Amino acid sequence: MLTGKCNCGSVEYNADTDVSDVFVCHCSICRSLTGSGGIAVVIVKNTDFRWLKGQDSITYWSKPEHDWHANFCKVCGSSLPGKNDEHQMYIPVGTLTSGHENLKVAHNLYVASKASWQIIGDSGIQHPEGYGSKNA
Repeated sequence: MLTGKCNCGSVEYNADTDVSDVFVCHCSICRSLTGSGGIAVVIVKNTDFRWLKGQDSITYWSKPEHDWHANFCKVCGSSLPGKNDEHQMYIPVGTLTSGHENLKVAHNLYVASKASWQIIGDSGIQHPEGYGSKNA
């Protein structure tokens, strides 16, 4: 079971699943959304995910012509779980309050467009583009 919340606690969620793989996206969109080198997420099925509190405190942004959208807390601005595609949600691992004990970076995505100042360690497979692209 995964549980999490935004920084101010206005929004809470859980996901009834066990995951271990962390995906770190280094694309320019994720860097802009987070103000950092990218975003580290776990992927869960929509059917396993549930908002527990604060849905009225959520706002979102969608890139035109893409399936996913990014959710944010209206109160504190924290990144929140968002739509990955029609069947899956992504959960920013920094928002997890439990269930994160066995997580490890398994995949680094869009390493070909990572920030010039960022160094990716030895953790996880490095994909030049999105998940499934030929390893670097």
